[in-house]
Amino acid sequence: MKAVVYTRYGPPDVLELKEIAKPLPKDNEVLVKVHAASVNPADWHLVRGEPFLVRLMGYGFLKPRNQIPGCDIAGRVEAVGRFAKQFQPGDDVFGDISRSGGGGFAEYVSVPEDALALKPTGMPFEEAAAAPLAAMTALQGLRDKGRISAGEKVLINGAGGGVGMFAVQIAKSFGAEVTGVCSKKKLDIVRSIGADYVIDYTRVDFTQDRKRYDLILDTAAHHSILDCKRALNAKGIYVLVGGPMASVYQTMLLGPWVSMGSRKMGTLMAKANKKDLLIVKELLEAGKVKPVIDRRYALSEVPEALRYLEEGHAQGKIVITVQPQ
Repeated sequence: MKAVVYTRYGPPDVLELKEIAKPLPKDNEVLVKVHAASVNPADWHLVRGEPFLVRLMGYGFLKPRNQIPGCDIAGRVEAVGRFAKQFQPGDDVFGDISRSGGGGFAEYVSVPEDALALKPTGMPFEEAAAAPLAAMTALQGLRDKGRISAGEKVLINGAGGGVGMFAVQIAKSFGAEVTGVCSKKKLDIVRSIGADYVIDYTRVDFTQDRKRYDLILDTAAHHSILDCKRALNAKGIYVLVGGPMASVYQTMLLGPWVSMGSRKMGTLMAKANKKDLLIVKELLEAGKVKPVIDRRYALSEVPEALRYLEEGHAQGKIVITVQPQ
């Protein structure tokens, strides 16, 4: 089978399309013929081995432990392990396989069955592959850390990116009033997916505005934690789910101190799990959430896809088409 492989950390150029052995499913695994995958910031962090903390988390100190990146997949089950009971050959599935080491940028991948769910009914493979990691990150940030409730004023900073576009739609599904912050070229699309208000960050600094929010979900981290605190209501919550590592570290260090008052500020590291994947599936099937795809690349073009993602200008998700339909 063909797979995108890297044996050392570095820029996207370290990735190579190679012919390797097709995997066999272990007892609790299913073998999936991958039809589509999507690109996430987690992928380029793993490829680069940055921040260094990534290497200390078990992904390989001097070189990558798992040599095929790719966290999100959608495809068709080809075979099942002897103890795998949830799926049968021929089932269309999707999921976030990051907890099993990735491997989605390949024609086949074998993963634990608990990492997958049946693909949303009627949804193309490419759209299904765009959802798992980003949608679960948005869901957990809003629901678990943000404790979102109907009627609240919610601001999504970085609303035009992969996680941000899912966050706008999921916040609306909770009955919140949503303000999306993004660049000028993304204002229309963010408005079209349900944002009640949009802010062009190049013209308006939401931390300097008079409006206050019950919840801020930050995927971009362009402002300091103290600036963001100023934009919260008296009992508001700030949740950082992405952005430069300097901002992540700042929030991790200062968040507990800043949160000593009534406002709460912290970070979220999303965790893939079957329960939330099924919730995402329900939202997709109900039409409450729809993936927004910016660009599609072939499996051989994964390095170009990662470079485009790193530029930070993607409008929604970037998809890898592994098996053209």
